[in-house]
Amino acid sequence: MHLPDVEQKRSILDDRRAATKPPVPQPRRGKYGNDILGPTNPDRARQVPDMIRPPKTDGGKLANMKWSFTDSHMRLEEGGWARETTVRELPTSVELAGVNMRLGPGVYRELHWHNESEWAYIIEGECRITVLDTNGGSFIDDLKKGDLWYFPTGFPHGIQGLGDRGVEFLLIFDDGNFSEDSTFLLTDYLAHTPVDILAKNFRVSEDVFSTLSKREKYIFQGSDPGTLSDARKEVIPSKLQFTHRMLEQKPAKFPGGEVRITDSTNFTISKTTAAAHVVVYEGALREMHWHPNADEWTFFLQGHARVTVFASNGVARTFNYMAGDVAVIPKNNAHYVENIGEGDLEFLEMFRAARFEDFSTEQWLAQTPALEVAEHLNLGGARYEEFFNSLSKRKVPVKASRRSSF
Repeated sequence: MHLPDVEQKRSILDDRRAATKPPVPQPRRGKYGNDILGPTNPDRARQVPDMIRPPKTDGGKLANMKWSFTDSHMRLEEGGWARETTVRELPTSVELAGVNMRLGPGVYRELHWHNESEWAYIIEGECRITVLDTNGGSFIDDLKKGDLWYFPTGFPHGIQGLGDRGVEFLLIFDDGNFSEDSTFLLTDYLAHTPVDILAKNFRVSEDVFSTLSKREKYIFQGSDPGTLSDARKEVIPSKLQFTHRMLEQKPAKFPGGEVRITDSTNFTISKTTAAAHVVVYEGALREMHWHPNADEWTFFLQGHARVTVFASNGVARTFNYMAGDVAVIPKNNAHYVENIGEGDLEFLEMFRAARFEDFSTEQWLAQTPALEVAEHLNLGGARYEEFFNSLSKRKVPVKASRRSSF
């Protein structure tokens, strides 16, 4: 029996796809574990092999530290969309919340303000931002990939997509309970103010507001905003700097990658959010470390990663991440980030803090008397020499490393 040409081609294509996919991981390690006999999600299992077959160093029960924006509700609006990862989606996300948003060319995220501060990273494209400061100065700027903005709590602002593609960005708010659906919107505000009060406040006739929107606009199509220089001529300029060119910073380079750190030391207005942009080369490692001043909220931009989180008292759990995933690692929980994919691994680390701080496990041991360390680790003879000769007294956040196997 011969299949019709279309069905035959589809069958051949399916066979080729199946042949190129890696095998489905099973919960087996030596004599431990066994195959899954019941229903499985093979594609999902391939994304998280270290959760299906955890390394033997994992132990105890640790809360989930992973969420994918793919699983977040997508709010579709005119010319754009928004989706969020908050404590509702990821219960460990208590200090920070994230929103991923897209605005097409000319599309507005309407004028609004928040109870929380807002930090943003431009993932792709271009946009224009406007913000009013408490002294009555207005700041307007055009941003591109790798640029940041920061708006303190309550500062009214707006965003508009520019260029041929518009913009996509990541927003970070300094409260895990934040919701994009509960911001203070200009249209919602005016629609719930009596018209006679509007007329009196703005010193115009009530007829001016006859076409006022009866509901929030949130994300909507707008017109070409014109040049930045012309827009700036219309306002009293602010003396504050609300934007920063993160990817234009000179990176700190290491054998296994590079790091750019942006916090209140070089972006002075950003008092509640510190961040690092990290690139880990193929097969390399973001070293074993922990953060003493805040939980880490990580967004993966590119590549595949493995992370083991150590939570003390024999508790540790290993997670796999890919582009679009979020990791939350509680304050003082030790961890590493290993590049287990092809090409570079790229991600953002964000913290509810004014300063970026971390402790390096290697630097700690290198800066502790050798005898004390050796007796803790049961090192002697040739192993003693090999270990202490390898240690660096200076921090090496990203280091070249042979790919490990548990």
